[in-house]
Formats: sequence, C-alpha cells, structure tokens
Amino acid sequence: MMKFYGELAPVIFGVSIALIQPQIAVALSSSEVAKIAKAITVLINYQEGSGTGVIIKKEGDIYTVLTAAHVVATQAKYELVTPDGQRYPLNYSTVKKLPDVDLAVVQFTSSQNYPVAKIGNSDESPEGTTAYVAGFPKTGFFNTVYNFVPGQITANASKPQRDGYALAYNNLTLPGMSGGPVLNDKGELIGIHGRGEEANYETSTINPTVAQLKSGFNLGIPINTFLRLSAQSGVDVGIRPPSSSLATAPKADDFFIQGKDKSDKNNFQGAIADYTQAIRLNPNYANAYAHRGIAYFLSGDKKRAIEDANQAIKIDPKSADGYLFRASVHYSLGNKKEVLEDFTQYIKINPNDANVYYVRGLVRSDLGDKKGAIEDYNQALKINPNDANYIKRSNGRRELGDKKGAIEDYNQALKINPRNTNAYFYRGYVRYGLGDEQGAIEDYSQAIKINPNYALAYGIRAVVRRDLGDKQGAIADLQKAASLFLEQGDTNAYQKALEAIRKLQ
Repeated sequence: MMKFYGELAPVIFGVSIALIQPQIAVALSSSEVAKIAKAITVLINYQEGSGTGVIIKKEGDIYTVLTAAHVVATQAKYELVTPDGQRYPLNYSTVKKLPDVDLAVVQFTSSQNYPVAKIGNSDESPEGTTAYVAGFPKTGFFNTVYNFVPGQITANASKPQRDGYALAYNNLTLPGMSGGPVLNDKGELIGIHGRGEEANYETSTINPTVAQLKSGFNLGIPINTFLRLSAQSGVDVGIRPPSSSLATAPKADDFFIQGKDKSDKNNFQGAIADYTQAIRLNPNYANAYAHRGIAYFLSGDKKRAIEDANQAIKIDPKSADGYLFRASVHYSLGNKKEVLEDFTQYIKINPNDANVYYVRGLVRSDLGDKKGAIEDYNQALKINPNDANYIKRSNGRRELGDKKGAIEDYNQALKINPRNTNAYFYRGYVRYGLGDEQGAIEDYSQAIKINPNYALAYGIRAVVRRDLGDKQGAIADLQKAASLFLEQGDTNAYQKALEAIRKLQ
C-alpha cells in the first residue's frame, strides 16, 4: 500500500471556484450514504492486484478519479470498473501523483453519466463522528467484491504523519479498499482511505505474549489536504479548501496519531509518552487509553495494560479497542473465560469482524466448546468467504474429526486460490490420515512446487514416502528439509530431521 505521478486537464465543466462554506446539513441514514458511496466508487484493476477510487470530477466525457498513489504505483495496464459494471482502460500518461502524499488522480473517458462525489470539510469530522469507508476488498486470489463499512473517526490530526495520513477511524477495512472514499454522515467525501489493519493477531494461534495484536486501526488522508495540494499540482476540482487554522498548539489527536506511528515502529515507550500527552489534553479520550494499554502490553507491563483497557471501557462502554486489547492481556494471563467475555462484547460492537469470530472460535475450542468454535468459524466465513477462512474452518473441522468436511473446505480454498500452499499442505495431512498416501504425496509435492523452501512439506512428504516403502525418496526429502531448517534457523527441527535420516539409513 504506498506512493506516485502523471498529468491531467485542470478545468471543471464551467464551475467557478468556490470556498467550502459551513452549512447546515441533515445527517443521512446509513443506507442513504451507502447509495451515494456505491454510485461514486470505482474498482481499479490490474494484473498484479486491485484498489479503489472515487469519482471527483466530470468534464465532458472525461472523468477524474481520486485514489491512493500506491494503488497506481507502477506503470501497468489498469482498468477502471464503474458501478454499472462497465470497464474503462486507464491511460497511465494521465496519472498525476500529488507531492509528498499518498494520493493520485487518474482519468477515464465515457459517454455514460456517472455521479460525482460531493466534497466535504474534513476539519469538521472530529473524534467520535460517524465515518463510512467504501471499496473493493479481495475475497480470494482473483476476486473482489464491493464493501461499505460504517465506523467512527478516532482521531483527526492537524499535523499529518508520513505520506499525509491524518484521519484515523475504526471501520473494518480490508486489502483492496485502499483509495476508497471516506464519507461523513452527510454523504460528503472527507478523506481517502489508504492504510488499514484487520483486528487480528499476527500469527494464526493465540499467543499474545509473542504475537502482536492488530487493533483494526485505519488511516486516511483528509480531503482538505488534497484540496490544498490540488491547485499547485494542476488538478482543479473547483473547490478551495477552508483557510488553515492559525492555532499552532497541538491537539490530542496529533499525539494520538504520533503514538500509533511510533507503536507501529515498535517504539512502545515513545508511543506511551504520546498517548499520555493525548490523555492529558483530553482526559476522556477512550481510544488513547486503549492504545496506550496495548503499548504497555507490548512493552511487558500487563498490569498497566489492564488498567488502561478498563479505563477505556469505563469512559466508553462501546470501546471496541478496549475490549479487544483487554482480551489480549487476559489471554496472556491465562484468563480464558474473561477473554471469551471480552471478545463477545467486542463482537456486539463490531458484528462484522470476521477475524475476531475466528479468534473467538480458537478460544472456544481451547475451552472445549468445539461446536461453538465451528459456529464462529462459520460466521467468519459468512462475512468474508476467502481462502484463508475456508482453511481456518477446515482446521476446526479436522480437530472435530470431520475429515470429509475438512477436505471440502480445502478444496474450496484451492478453487479461490490455486496457489495456497497451506491448503495443499493440510489437505495432504488429512488425506494421509484417511489412508490416501498417494493423494497426500501429490498435495505435498504441489505445495513444494509453489514454495520450494517449504521445509515442513519436505519433512512430512518424507514420512509418507517412508510408509510407502520409498526409503531413498524419504531420505532425500529429509536431507532437503534439514538443509532448509538450518537455513531458516530452526535448529530443533534440523536435529530432528538428522535423527530421522539416521534411523532410515
């Protein structure tokens, strides 16, 4: 997700330049904003991936789309897909990347009449106000689907971080939504989404003492930043930004954004200092307490982590981050029932977070509630039917002894992404358990073909080859596995591979 430049026409269909004026506007319902978002949001597709954009200007048959610069990072064969399903080629020579920010504008030509986004005033969207993000997340290796996600602004900094990011919000965004619109409750464009995290652990097993919890923290570039840069970049959308505030004193939001940036760089003490400053300026800043809590946690201070998570929830009983972070600390302390309670509270607030359903499923499985675990895996898959979630459910089914169901899920995962090595690896494991040694060999071989450095696949294939009487094949696989384990620094696995070789010789 990152940066980039090209060229555009500067005039808008005869509209004279206007200032953004404060005006009384009635908030729209979520469904009304959803209709607006869908009409102005486009998919930006190319061979290596995809992103999102929003239509901001129409001049004759030429449309201008604003997106994140990293979506159009390199010269490639891009096409824009409009809400009516029409596909338009993007002439890369028309791409213009704005200086020092992760923003770019692109053009397409069409005789069709498409709506244009209404520009709002991003300065008027402080912490706690409603925000919506639209875009096209990936549902598999090749597929994308339109998604519209409600949430709240958690910070609106006056001093942007790197690449112009200054808006933070808790909407559950996914890869592929970069470049999509951030809208307020009036359906106005207040920012461009560019960076996001899923609320999840870095690893597939819950071990918060070593695995960092991702908070669902998302960043966008305020539309006022674009407006201030657009004129000097030769991109005129007919609207001037509001005058910059003369105030120079930093806001609580500024320290909050700085704290998150430092935490991302593993500078947890610096992050704690910034969050503390944010709390000093705004003692009721629930998200600052929540994020300071996770910084304390990641620096090893679990007592203060719990205290901050509790304070975040006390200030805001709907603090999703507070429940998520507190669940993380409880797990590291072995308090699994409390973990389950906190995840359940989080899901009440964010019922469409597939990853947290999956993690709650792991906790339920840990507590012996295998049926409840499968229910959570099913819900995660219902929300986000991608190959990774099929594998997660299949692993749960395998634990319950439903090997046939597990194989069906691995098959489905491979339909979505034929290069998913984990699906081949685990399907091979189940096939082996069912007595289908040849099928297992085929799956491990395919995983190795895709990833020649898959040491464990060599090791397990060696076991199957040994059982089939292919001693030399098994030894060759173990030698390769041992070499890879050594290269990858896994000395324990390396010694086990050598011991297995000695037993076969």
